[in-house]
Amino acid sequence: MHAFDVLGDPVRRRILELLADDDLTSGEIVETISAEFGIRQPAVSMQLKVLREHGFANVRPVGTRRIYSIDTGPMAEVDAWLTPFRRFWTQHLDALDTEIRRGRRKGSTED
Repeated sequence: MHAFDVLGDPVRRRILELLADDDLTSGEIVETISAEFGIRQPAVSMQLKVLREHGFANVRPVGTRRIYSIDTGPMAEVDAWLTPFRRFWTQHLDALDTEIRRGRRKGSTED
């Protein structure tokens, strides 16, 4: 499965967003995903399995709990694919940064 196939599912993307903030137990992931998507534990477990099998997530046992963490390795494939497209937004973001800085300078000199 290609990285974009894995990331194409909104549940898997949301799980990765959660894991980007902190390592979580499978129970914590199930609780959040169930509340947000209205799916049950078996469906969430299936999505976690896809993430593990394709290298996006790691799991480690701690007693009876399973702790999930993000593995950023597959994101390199996504990053590489995005490289030729960055030119479309980098210049715009640089211009926005310039305007924000000008606004801050202007605001501080008027005080």
